[in-house]
Amino acid sequence: MSKYFTNIIAIKNIYKKPSNKSEVVSQLIYGDCFSILKKTNRWIKIKTKEDNYNGYIQNQNYLRYFKPTHKICVLKAKINKFSNRSKKVNELSFNSKIRVTDNKNGFLKFSNGWISKRQVKPINFREKNPFKRISIFKNIKYKWGGKSYKGIDCSALIQICLNFNNKYCPRDTKDQVKYFKKKVKIKNIKKNDIIFWKGHVALALSNKKLIHAYGPMKKTVVMNILKTIERINNTAKLKVTQIKRL
Repeated sequence: MSKYFTNIIAIKNIYKKPSNKSEVVSQLIYGDCFSILKKTNRWIKIKTKEDNYNGYIQNQNYLRYFKPTHKICVLKAKINKFSNRSKKVNELSFNSKIRVTDNKNGFLKFSNGWISKRQVKPINFREKNPFKRISIFKNIKYKWGGKSYKGIDCSALIQICLNFNNKYCPRDTKDQVKYFKKKVKIKNIKKNDIIFWKGHVALALSNKKLIHAYGPMKKTVVMNILKTIERINNTAKLKVTQIKRL
C-alpha cells in the first residue's frame, strides 16, 4: 500500500487543472486515499483510490497511506482537542475515515484529536439499506464537485452513501448510469431505485418521493417523483434516460 497517500485535511478540493481558478471537479475528505501521477512544488496530479478519479490538489497536508479503523456516521462530527467536549478544533464530514489509537471517556483518539464514539462506526460496518442515511444531507447546499456537509452535488450524494457501506460507485453521473445494470420502468419504481437524466441523478425514497442535490433549488431536497420529472423536462428540456436498481 506504500504507493498510496492519505488526505489529512477535513475537505480538500480536487481541481480540473493545477490552478485555484480552475473548476472543482470533486473533493477529498479526511482519510481518502490517492496515488500521485505527477508532482510539482505547488500541485499534485492524483488518482483517487476509491474511484480512480483524476485531478489536481495542492501539494500539502497528506501522509503515507494509513489503514483506517473507523468512519464518521453522522453529517459532521466534532473533533475535540482533549478527551472531553472542552474545545472543538475542527469537524469531519460523513464517511471521513480515521485510525483510532486510544479510547477514553467515550472518546476515540486519532491523529487530529478526539472524537465521540457515538459519531463513528467500525470501518467494516454495513447497513442493510445502503441509503439509510441519505436524508442527513437534506437542505445541505448544492455545490458542483462537493461531497461534504459544506456542499454536495447529485452524483456525490449517491456515491457517498454506497461508499459508506463499502460498496463501489463511480463519481460522475455519466459513469454511474453505465455501472448499474438492472433497468426499471417508471411504473415499477420503488425505494432505492436510482433515476438518471443527462448530467443529473436522484434517489427514490419511495414510489412517490425522491431526494436529490438539485442545482436550481441550490440544495438537497425531497420532491415528488412525477412532478420532478415534469419540472426538469419543462425547465431543462431533459427526460429521464434510465432508472436503475442495485
